[in-house]
Amino acid sequence: MPHHRRIWPGSSYPLGATWDGNGVNFALFSAHAEAVDLCLFDHAGREVERLRLPEYTDQVWHGYLPEARPGQLYGYRVHGPYNPVAGHRFNPAKLLIDPYAKALSGHLLWSDTHFGFKLGHAKADLVIDNRDNARFMPKCRVVDTAFTWGDDRRPNRPWTDTIIYELHVRGFTMKHPAVPTQHRGTFLGLSHPAVIDYLVKLGVTAVELLPVHAIVDERHLIDQGLRNFWGYNPIGFFAADPRYYGASSHGDFKTMVGRMHDAGIEVILDVVYNHTAEGNHMGPTLSYKGIDNASYYRLAPDQPQHYENYSGCGNTLQLSHPRVLQMVMDSLRYWVEEMHVDGFRFDLAASLAREKSGFDGGSGFLDAVRQDPVLSRVKMIAEPWDIGGDGYRLGSFPPGWSEWNGRYRDTVRRFWRGDGGQIGDMASRLTGSSDLFGWGGRRPWASMNFVTCHDGFTMADLVSFEKKRNDANREGNRDGTDANYSSNCGIEGPTEQPKVRALRTQQMRNLMATLLLSQGVPMILAGDEFGRSQGGNNNAYCQDNDISWVDWENQDQAMLDFVRSMIRLRHKHPVFSRPRFFKGARRDKSQVIKDITWVTPDGLEMSEADWVMPYARSLGCVLAGESDEIQSHTAGGQPDDTFMLLLNAYTEIIFYTLPPPELGRTWEVILDTARTDPINPDEICAAGSRFPLKPHSLAVLRRRNTHTGQ
Repeated sequence: MPHHRRIWPGSSYPLGATWDGNGVNFALFSAHAEAVDLCLFDHAGREVERLRLPEYTDQVWHGYLPEARPGQLYGYRVHGPYNPVAGHRFNPAKLLIDPYAKALSGHLLWSDTHFGFKLGHAKADLVIDNRDNARFMPKCRVVDTAFTWGDDRRPNRPWTDTIIYELHVRGFTMKHPAVPTQHRGTFLGLSHPAVIDYLVKLGVTAVELLPVHAIVDERHLIDQGLRNFWGYNPIGFFAADPRYYGASSHGDFKTMVGRMHDAGIEVILDVVYNHTAEGNHMGPTLSYKGIDNASYYRLAPDQPQHYENYSGCGNTLQLSHPRVLQMVMDSLRYWVEEMHVDGFRFDLAASLAREKSGFDGGSGFLDAVRQDPVLSRVKMIAEPWDIGGDGYRLGSFPPGWSEWNGRYRDTVRRFWRGDGGQIGDMASRLTGSSDLFGWGGRRPWASMNFVTCHDGFTMADLVSFEKKRNDANREGNRDGTDANYSSNCGIEGPTEQPKVRALRTQQMRNLMATLLLSQGVPMILAGDEFGRSQGGNNNAYCQDNDISWVDWENQDQAMLDFVRSMIRLRHKHPVFSRPRFFKGARRDKSQVIKDITWVTPDGLEMSEADWVMPYARSLGCVLAGESDEIQSHTAGGQPDDTFMLLLNAYTEIIFYTLPPPELGRTWEVILDTARTDPINPDEICAAGSRFPLKPHSLAVLRRRNTHTGQ
């Protein structure tokens, strides 16, 4: 292809394609390449020019095109040795995506030409394939990042006020009746006033979006008419996947964030920096593998032809390499500074903190985040595990991080299922899991509490199925976990039997109330608030259809009203979201009640023997609103009310003797999940009386404190 355009030396910084108002600077890191070609494409996807980057500075190849403008489509071809045994997989026949591309045009179309080696050859991946794959590749797009933000301000919600709502951009909007058809499944659909109004009325303070980074749909899914719906298969960390823009512009994401901020809602991104879509040694060459395989990936020390796989997806990014770490940090800062997001949830975060010796709480990545002046001020949430032998690291992340608390999920499920031996662990989960996070000055908000999330049963399915139903995934129902700790309440799957349906609804109220009354940060799965079902599919990662799309026409309105009321209760009373862990002690000698007191059904404080009773299926505690921690976080330094929280996972009624209140005050019943009728606000229980806690129920009683004025 003729070279008829002059390319200037340009600069090695910043990496990526950068428009400066006059032209575009292109810069690409590769420590082991021998040459790099910049390939330019027209809007029809035809390669129209190929230019050799003229300069190589500090392992960065770079050049400047004065005539280039935003909208220019491009990609790279990188020259170097094809020697997989030594860890090198250069192949200039393959068009490669720029790791710093801020937008992609089109989607990958699967073809054998994407593989750098000859498929089916006797020597597997050792023989190079010289076929050009450009026609099947998405193209990188130069963008103008200018956007009028106006007076956009981050909500900066304190962790103690935070309630997270996990949703999928496409799944949440595809069937929303108020969203115009052309905007469904996109960022503009998510920013529709009716969608935001729903979130505001629900009371959540943040949306956590399943991955929106550019991805590749796995070939085996495409061959079966499926696709990677969840998005945990990234190919770029700066560009949003084109499917979320529809036919609209690069600014749609920013528009969505701005509207969320206007409503006081934070935007948190679920991000996947642990692996890429290039898979293992038999995977395609799409970007990093062909740019500098030995730098970007963790290779097996004794067999660099192969990859270390802590992700379960074939490869693991090598964040111990300074340039790979730089890419991840640059990506995170880009989404904060340029796109105005408020935080991140890191998929398989344990793999990001792996050094040569294994997981390291002082790894280069964790240390870099901790000292970063931008990232240290946004919300950082870890999924604290990967598939390595030492990969379950719950409670091991440094101060400043919140962690998905898988033990909370399992314990709450098992308790309400009626399993024995759970009350001690349940007490720890209800109170913020200080056994896991009570070190290094960490606070209860280090525990990200959830009962359900995208991965697993929805809450409605959790109380309707004891066995997964994943046949639609076409993997023989072998995928997805079997450790669901679920109960079908008597009948497997859908039923019209009133008693079973009533128990399921009551159990959902129990689970949701537990979540919203626990110390720590609650996370709600979108649709759980009105009983959304996936038909028993607990691994709907490949279901871009009615299985995963939120059905807005079929809502359990009573359940929705219940969840809204529970969120209001949590927001109104800081005793349910304390800034510090309980001490289990009185503030001073004059205080009768401790900050938390665990009580038996007889109204006595629990003893060590009570905690280990194998038949125990109930818990009761009194949360004092007069503590210093509560008063320091309320308007005017006033105390909150005192609450009694009662949980009964047993099959029979349990009578709880109400503790005698100070100064002769009485207890008000404000919640009883066994009741479907409205609770009379004047319903009073006398001190020392016996409260009937019905089977499979949760109750909350309140004692008003004189200074609350409520």
